[in-house]
Amino acid sequence: MLLWEFLLLLPLLAGSSAQDCIEIPGSLKQIDASNGQVFGVNSAGNIYTLYGDSWAQVPGSLKHVTVGPAGVWGVNNNDNIYKLVGGSWQQVTGLLKQIDAGGDMFVAGVSMYDGIYCLSRPATVSANSDSALPWVNIAGSLKYYSCGLWGCWGVNSADNIYFRFDVTPDSCAGSRWEYVPGKLSMIEVGTEGSVYGVTSAGQVFRRDGITKSNPVGTTWTQVASFICNCKHVSYDLGLLWLITDQDKIVKCRI
Repeated sequence: MLLWEFLLLLPLLAGSSAQDCIEIPGSLKQIDASNGQVFGVNSAGNIYTLYGDSWAQVPGSLKHVTVGPAGVWGVNNNDNIYKLVGGSWQQVTGLLKQIDAGGDMFVAGVSMYDGIYCLSRPATVSANSDSALPWVNIAGSLKYYSCGLWGCWGVNSADNIYFRFDVTPDSCAGSRWEYVPGKLSMIEVGTEGSVYGVTSAGQVFRRDGITKSNPVGTTWTQVASFICNCKHVSYDLGLLWLITDQDKIVKCRI
């Protein structure tokens, strides 16, 4: 069945989990949304941002881009790190394969060897190409790491899921890990604290029961199960953004 045929079946298949899904013109391999902004990159490394209903290309070449309270950051094929300043990319010190700007004015990410790093708020705000950045190495090993309102989430090479406690803008390393049952190949934390992830089989899950007093939440709920295999997800302001295994872009109102 074609993607558009799945979307037509949405009222029957999705119930209350997802509504009003539409395919957005374009092709992306990775997407990130926060504070009403949406950025993504395609398989050729081209960078795009959404203006209204149209994609506008941003100069440069990246393999991963992120937008959040800490601004717009990205990494290229050589793992070089860039920060968008005044419409231009400025390279900063460090090497990461994946980066996340979803924390409260701090950034975090993982290296090619799955090392975990973060940059506290003062260093994130003042980051430029003229000085070395004090990246903090966090104990552990992850292939994907994302931060939000009440902490950071990550998945390792075995798709095991972990939550990092006591992460603050000025102490981005946090204090301890907690294993969270389940399996995900990537995970994204929304600015308001929501958590979504994708399994190796392309299924999309949401973490329910997350509160300030219980930042780990309680259960995983599968969403958007009617859509063909997905490989990337991001959530912001009631909108779930999905990238399919064919690089198609789908927007669902949750």
